Amino acid sequence: MKFTVGQQQRIRELDIHNEYIGQLEEDFADHEARDSKYKEIENRLAQKNKQRLEELTSKDFQPQLRRLTRDLSAILAEIEFTEVITPLKLARGKIERMGLTEEHPLWKQIYWLEGREYCLRPMHAPNLYDILSRLEKAISLPVKIFEVGTCFRKESSGREHLSEFTMLNLVELAPEEEPLQRLKNIVAVIMEELAIDYEITVEESEVYGETIDVLVEGIEVGSGAVGPHELDQAWDISHSWAGIGIGLERLIMAKEGFGSISRIGRSLIYQDGARLNI
Repeated sequence: MKFTVGQQQRIRELDIHNEYIGQLEEDFADHEARDSKYKEIENRLAQKNKQRLEELTSKDFQPQLRRLTRDLSAILAEIEFTEVITPLKLARGKIERMGLTEEHPLWKQIYWLEGREYCLRPMHAPNLYDILSRLEKAISLPVKIFEVGTCFRKESSGREHLSEFTMLNLVELAPEEEPLQRLKNIVAVIMEELAIDYEITVEESEVYGETIDVLVEGIEVGSGAVGPHELDQAWDISHSWAGIGIGLERLIMAKEGFGSISRIGRSLIYQDGARLNI
């Protein structure tokens, strides 16, 4: 005899770090033994969720997502990156200038608006390209900018995906170092300041070709690329560059060992990792 479907679901909801995932298929001699074990696990997990909520409302006062955003802004300011704020709504033409067509896999993940002439941004890159092309002609080089904000994609369901997520995107135009080395140095500064262990791998991207991916606990939390790139001409960019995007919810998930990314995203069910109906 195993936990009921309802009992298994409740344990998953409360199990912040997937501590009990291996016990969900445990066999019991009878209903009494099963229900007793379930009540023991539920009480223990409910207490852990309550403790997290107490810490949030009496000590931290901000969820980790907000605190991470604040910390990243401070880190980037120290290495002279300027924060920019750009629109959530993108014109179809900007998506097409990123080399995306209706046949492209990412096209199907876009939230289209107003007769499909506009969409909710699936990435920061089009807006940052636009700003770089203007700043390149207006101020002295190098140009270093970043944005932290919400992006939207119809991602496949899973423990590491959200349809509404927070991205940090930064780019340095005309870096004084070789672009790839500069990119690795920027990643090192960020991760060391956050006290997070990481590794770098090389992957293939649907947009940028070869990318430098950042892994934390085996989970991809960021992806970077360098230019010149064939996309640059469409945006009138004429210098080399180094840039990276980091998913903040996924970074927190990996760092904290959360069982699901939904615990840390925008939610009416979870706050800062904790289930609200405990």
